[in-house]
Amino acid sequence: MVALLVAALSGLSPARAQESAPVAEPAVVVPAQAQAEAEPEPAPQLRRQGRWLVDEQGRVVIVHGFNLVWKLDPYVPPDSAEGFTEADAAWLAQYGFNGVRLGTLWAGVTPDAPGVGDPAYRDGWQRVMDLLADRGIWMQLDMHQDQWHETYGGEGVPDWAVHRPKVLSLLPPINLPFPMGYWTPENSLVFDEFWANKHQGVDDWAAAWQVAAGWWKDQSHLMGYDLMNEPWMGLEWLSCFTGGCQGAYTRELQPAYEKVTRAIRQVDAKNVVWWEPQQLAAGRQVPTYLEPMAGEDQLGYSWHNYCQDVFLESQGLPFGNVENCWKFSQERTTTALAQAKRINAAPMMSEWGATDNLRAVEIDAAVADRNLMGWSHWAYKQWQDPTTADDAQGMFHDDTDFSSVKQDKLRLLVRTYAQATAGEPLAMSFDAKTGAFSYRYRANAIEAPTEIFVSPLHYPEGYRVEVTNGTWETGQGGRILVRPVVAGTDVVVQVTAR
Repeated sequence: MVALLVAALSGLSPARAQESAPVAEPAVVVPAQAQAEAEPEPAPQLRRQGRWLVDEQGRVVIVHGFNLVWKLDPYVPPDSAEGFTEADAAWLAQYGFNGVRLGTLWAGVTPDAPGVGDPAYRDGWQRVMDLLADRGIWMQLDMHQDQWHETYGGEGVPDWAVHRPKVLSLLPPINLPFPMGYWTPENSLVFDEFWANKHQGVDDWAAAWQVAAGWWKDQSHLMGYDLMNEPWMGLEWLSCFTGGCQGAYTRELQPAYEKVTRAIRQVDAKNVVWWEPQQLAAGRQVPTYLEPMAGEDQLGYSWHNYCQDVFLESQGLPFGNVENCWKFSQERTTTALAQAKRINAAPMMSEWGATDNLRAVEIDAAVADRNLMGWSHWAYKQWQDPTTADDAQGMFHDDTDFSSVKQDKLRLLVRTYAQATAGEPLAMSFDAKTGAFSYRYRANAIEAPTEIFVSPLHYPEGYRVEVTNGTWETGQGGRILVRPVVAGTDVVVQVTAR
């Protein structure tokens, strides 16, 4: 130990320090406080372990939260009642939302030139991240895009990354509302040229992620990097719609994801990198074709779940029946679990909802519980969203006023659930009408307790807790803490209203 300390102070290698250190020198004693200052505790972050996300204590974390994506220039929410303040972070924590997906857009990260980060953009999001981390809320960073750029009625990439195809650039661009803009020939061709790296687009995207990872690799409560929101595969979109477009994964998506992941790994070897399937897999029952990446064991599978019956109803079109979403949501979840397993990734339903259809929200939340699936609901606030299928997607009628919250929707999303499990989750259910909750897990020998958040909305007269093969006590922040009597046994926790 002395030789290692001398090496650190002298700049010599340990071997050389052993050769050079005078035998008669007294041992150097470093006070414990100085050692602690020299080696600070690493920030809490989530890692992938099997199909799960685990915290720094090895507990399985299930995330319930929201998307926070400000799609207007400067692509970060302002410090205002409409945007995001300390009051918003407190609101999320109060209702048990322990995760968010933050829209850290390429257009904001490197707005002026490839690979050149904007300190003001970093500072803007750092303010929000600090508020969230102080509340123990996990953060997935999402390089969000919709329809590529404002030129096409969307947002996402910097102005300098827009390269209109030569022939079509002689005409004004077609700017259609979301999502119709994707289906224009020019928008699809722009994506095709991007995937082909025609203008070094993939290289510049990788460079932007390298900047972002360099900024935030040590961020407290980080749960990784979602490389691209809903990637569009270009002119072959019809084959994606009908059969999943396997060739697009092989030729375009997989090589691009691996290139960006390698770029991130040059600056951050530890945090989870999240891959998404092609966009239409969110609303179509089609296969997905991502493959494992050699040598990579910290992948996440970020998938979206949008039942097409709900979309039809939102557009006032016939043939939509929300009850079909039971089957749809379970099929998409089963497909996501299989895809995640194939690429050795932890899955998370990072977008769903986008509706005030209460039955649709109820169905998707119940299916997620049944499959022990973490989620980020779309969306926290409306935030003047320019690329949305309707205007009923936020949690508030007025983004500046917490009292305008959509109460019935809130009651479905605020749930009693296991936030951190010292063991393996086995089964979970919650009845949003009665508040009845049941959870079963196989306990391990982790010293930290299992933490279950208890909804503040469903037990007006209080609640009862029954634990089989374990004990419980009241924790902080609306949680109960559960410990097994014997490690290795199945612990069952039930919460009911009085």
